[in-house]
Amino acid sequence: METQILEPTAGGEFAPTTTYLNTSSCGLLPRRTVRAVAALAQELADGRPGGAGDFSAVTAARESFARLAGVPHERVAVGGSVSVHVGLIAASLPPGSEVLFPEGEYASVITPFTVRGDLKTRFAPLEGLADAVRPGTALVAFSSVQSADGRVADMAAVRAAAAAHGARTLLDASQSAGWQPLAAGDWDYTVTGGFKFLLCPRGVSFLTVTEDAQEALPPLHAGTFAAERLWETTYGPIEETATSARRYDEPPAFLSYHGAEQSLALLEEIGIDAVLAHDTALARLFRAGLVELGHEPVPADSAIVAVPGLGHRARELAGSGILLSERAGNLRASFHLYNSPADVERVLDRLAGRGSAVGGGCGAPADGRAGHSR
Repeated sequence: METQILEPTAGGEFAPTTTYLNTSSCGLLPRRTVRAVAALAQELADGRPGGAGDFSAVTAARESFARLAGVPHERVAVGGSVSVHVGLIAASLPPGSEVLFPEGEYASVITPFTVRGDLKTRFAPLEGLADAVRPGTALVAFSSVQSADGRVADMAAVRAAAAAHGARTLLDASQSAGWQPLAAGDWDYTVTGGFKFLLCPRGVSFLTVTEDAQEALPPLHAGTFAAERLWETTYGPIEETATSARRYDEPPAFLSYHGAEQSLALLEEIGIDAVLAHDTALARLFRAGLVELGHEPVPADSAIVAVPGLGHRARELAGSGILLSERAGNLRASFHLYNSPADVERVLDRLAGRGSAVGGGCGAPADGRAGHSR
């Protein structure tokens, strides 16, 4: 594939005041997204006749994500966090079910299952996850790209192994959706936090459910938005929940979804293949520079680059206006639309002790933890 490095401003949508290499913690908001959120906030301050927001924005965000994920919009539920989506799936499993995870998987994928106390949980190295699926495994739950170090799972192998043993699959695409193509229909469930590479405000997340998997997933937190006929069942019990995955909707945070509509539209305009080429080209450039400096980044063809043993440099780099994060002892850089080769050169110069500090700063902790949990 021909690599293409886009202009870092993506048509003037971004104007970071730092060298921002921390999208794995929290993506930057496009200007159009900021305008949409600000406009709704002002309307709410003035006394908005339509209430908290427009459900049309939620519908647009759902449909946009569905196109990015390659599934019909009827297969997409909206919510506010990955952990709530995972909790819904965890609650649906019969007692004694075995759930398989990769070692070092993100806590929000694991904990909703372990807190039940009546499920069997098992862990395997990411590279051996497919081989670890066995008869009796009920669910394989894993991230397409690992948060701690950017490693990319062998998704085809895991999918084949799960199918061979009759296990369902749960894919967390939070660290890949937005730069890596997502075929959500290949998995029984996918969960995706929108505030990373999808460039949405916090409070946006997506759950996809296949028609077959929906039969075994009760809508435990069904509310007004889960009704088949919206707005017709405001009082009393809902007698007919949506036949689509909308039955799993959480009440949407309208400020966030007014922004999400704009962010997802931008990604559709640019195209995920173009983003993939851009982000991974910059990551490869960074990897090559690290090797020249004598460092050994974690092997991966990923937009996320992790360098073992250098996590302690994150705070120092933040003081120079270069924002990365420390994860599991790694110095973690993640590249996206607003980055350029100049950003790569700047961080390599600082790691080598060359160059001067750059101005700016967003007031976030050096390790980015304030924006990390999902």
